[in-house]
Amino acid sequence: MSQRGAVRGSAVRVLIVDDEPELSEVLAVAVTRAGWQPFTAADGHGAVRLARECDPHAVVLDWMLPDLDGVSVLRRLRYENAELPVLMLTARDALEYRLEGLSAGADDYVTKPFSLEEVMLRLRGLLRRAGAGAEESAADRSVRRLGDLVLSERTREVWRGGTPITLTAKEFDLLWFLMGSPRQVFSKAQLLVHVWNSSFDGEGNLVEVYIYSLRSKIDKGRAPMIHTVRGVGYVIREADDRPC
Repeated sequence: MSQRGAVRGSAVRVLIVDDEPELSEVLAVAVTRAGWQPFTAADGHGAVRLARECDPHAVVLDWMLPDLDGVSVLRRLRYENAELPVLMLTARDALEYRLEGLSAGADDYVTKPFSLEEVMLRLRGLLRRAGAGAEESAADRSVRRLGDLVLSERTREVWRGGTPITLTAKEFDLLWFLMGSPRQVFSKAQLLVHVWNSSFDGEGNLVEVYIYSLRSKIDKGRAPMIHTVRGVGYVIREADDRPC
């Protein structure tokens, strides 16, 4: 029996199994933007091992893998968890392959090339039918997204471009507040009130220090999202966004 409730962090977890790095990255970003937590594996043995570790709510599984084929992986996953929703991806669109995948236990089947929207729509449907809908809804209410930046208030986790980022408690609080009103400029005084519950500007350069720290973690090596508006304050917006 699955012990999902005992797994630390209650975000909906999706295991993506594909040996094409670019495709895996695209799917991981889409899963992250949906407010879910992606895990990726590039081969069959790695997928089975990772499934035991992360206990996913659903799996996106490619048919062609470098070691085990997708059907073999599917059978092993089904042995571990008979109720695990699995969406198969394959370039094989012949009826016999569809039947083989479905008979092995796949819940749905998408042929390549496919639209990302179709994959996410079908994945959402599988999660809903599997009973993860309530958990997903709760996750959506506690998740804020802006471009490729995703924050989960419930698990205090942060991702950008599918990559996890570690923040201190107060760094998270500051980023969460900014994410609540993207493109709105906040003065240092406003941030002190809302994030530090302080109206006294006796903390010196406290806000500047935390903004600098956030930038070093969120924007490092990426297009910047946190900006200084000289003489006014600070704002967060999508990396390709421009001031109004």
